[in-house]
Amino acid sequence: MGKTDGMQGSLDLLVLKTLRREGRLHGYAIMSAIRERSGDVLRVEEGSLYPALHRMEEASWVRAEWVTKDSGRRARVYELTAKGKKQLETEEPKWQAVAKAVSRVLREA
Repeated sequence: MGKTDGMQGSLDLLVLKTLRREGRLHGYAIMSAIRERSGDVLRVEEGSLYPALHRMEEASWVRAEWVTKDSGRRARVYELTAKGKKQLETEEPKWQAVAKAVSRVLREA
């Protein structure tokens, strides 16, 4: 797996997991949820998030809808689809295995 594929895959996984956990969210809320859940370690930038959301929408992993907030501003909210849930169920165990392997390598002997 190349560096770009790995980074893209981890962002996809984080977004899918966040939507699974939190439900419908707009982009800024997704970025905030990832940052908060990671203890302020992972920071997703708009320049990475929105292309990823667009790619995931094209893959039918997420569905997007424009809504009008109470303030009158429009926001695009995203939600996980059945196909996105399936993708998450496929990818999450792979990433958990990679995280465990990295942890084993980094562990001092």
